[in-house]
Amino acid sequence: MKRSGKWFVVLLVMGTLLSLLSGCGSNSSQTEEKADTTKSLDGQTLFVYCGAGMTKPFGEIADQFKAETGCDIQVVYANAAQSQNQIQTTGEGDLFIAGSADELKPVQDKVIESIDLVKHIPVLAVKSGNPLGITGLNDLTGAGVEVVLGDGEATPIGKIANKALTDLGILNNVNVVARAATAPEIANALSVDECNAIIIWKENVPANAEIVNTPNLNAYVKTVPAAKLSSSANTEALAAFMTYLDSDPVKTIWEKNGYEVLN
Repeated sequence: MKRSGKWFVVLLVMGTLLSLLSGCGSNSSQTEEKADTTKSLDGQTLFVYCGAGMTKPFGEIADQFKAETGCDIQVVYANAAQSQNQIQTTGEGDLFIAGSADELKPVQDKVIESIDLVKHIPVLAVKSGNPLGITGLNDLTGAGVEVVLGDGEATPIGKIANKALTDLGILNNVNVVARAATAPEIANALSVDECNAIIIWKENVPANAEIVNTPNLNAYVKTVPAAKLSSSANTEALAAFMTYLDSDPVKTIWEKNGYEVLN
């Protein structure tokens, strides 16, 4: 009986050691698997066309995706017309982040599918303190009011401005002193006192300006789409990035930069 008891103790100790070793091996395997997954796209590259007004949030999104997956994202920031032209003429690119879903129509034969990311909200902005007392779009026809708008042919915010002012029947009565190619250029015009008012995306309003609380532009809110292009050759990385764009960390980045997420 004593001998049997000794063997039982020995077997119990050996069993405990094997269990511990097995557990360590499992944890090590899980750690390695997680590391492999995290950097599973290391060395791969995606090429993206993106609206110039979204440079700050999308740059942060691209950097975070690379940090987590190892996939590099090369981005060309431009107005819609420039991006559309490059998509059509070069036959290259993986993704198009457009200022509005309307901008996918000229390249619809190159788009496989798209998802909506955030709202794109146009606003009327003036210098801080609103020195001219502008209360809405109709006031843009007043004496001494100088306005800068986006290019009505090349950029979504310019097209929206034209449509809103035309719908009110006042476009030809507004003193448009300049047309800018991108939203950041419109913002800069107001910031450096080249004009008194601008129509711009909400998130691009400069720090030394304020938004005029008017319902005039409510009907012209758009959505920002992410469109997969048929020219994409990196289906694995693109699929992973599309999934990433719908994640909570990405939504937080958009919100931090003044956008309203859709879900």
